[in-house]
Amino acid sequence: MRAHVLQHVPFEGIGSIADWLEARDATVTTTRFHESPDLPALDGIDLIIAMGGPMSVNDEETLPWLVAEKSFLRAAIDQGIAVLGICLGAQLIASACGAKVYPGRQREIGWFPIEKVSNAENTFPFPSSARVLHWHGETFDLPAGAEHLARSAACEHQAFALGGRVLGLQFHPEVTRESLATMLEHSREDLVPGEFVQSEAEILTTDAGDFTRLAGLTAALLDHLTADR
Repeated sequence: MRAHVLQHVPFEGIGSIADWLEARDATVTTTRFHESPDLPALDGIDLIIAMGGPMSVNDEETLPWLVAEKSFLRAAIDQGIAVLGICLGAQLIASACGAKVYPGRQREIGWFPIEKVSNAENTFPFPSSARVLHWHGETFDLPAGAEHLARSAACEHQAFALGGRVLGLQFHPEVTRESLATMLEHSREDLVPGEFVQSEAEILTTDAGDFTRLAGLTAALLDHLTADR
């Protein structure tokens, strides 16, 4: 397997996904937009992972590489390559497929539950509910033809699929204790009090089981996304 990662800032890496890729002897390449906007040819790539970041998908005037990144994602989707988008990455998939991305009613930062959409029965292996980490202020409309998979109290569109090869997740399934500490170090100014914004102390009040359960969910979703069909 060859996987290509789209990384937007140095403090949002792939977290527990690294273990999943290592277990499958994957060859991993990365475009680090904070260093260089160069994108590879799609030939030979089996999986694309678009990660998070503090920018908006609508910042094309100040970050012109967003235009090329969306074109890259759209081409990958059209070619049937498996694509996983996390947080900003999910918003990029939505935008690349013609859906609007815009500020949500309120920020959602911290550990809050998501719930599986009741009609999402036979696609990706979502639990009926799960406690997950959120860190976002924007949301999106579902792309045409997308299946709505999960929601939360603060954000209706937490997960969607386009067929069996494209998955967008607004939350952060990849988070580890180490990556969470890095996110807090670089983005704690986002923790402005709100109904769905936890304090740093609240965010850190979690146990190893939360990270283990998320890593398991991430692995199950990636297994489904990359399964031979």
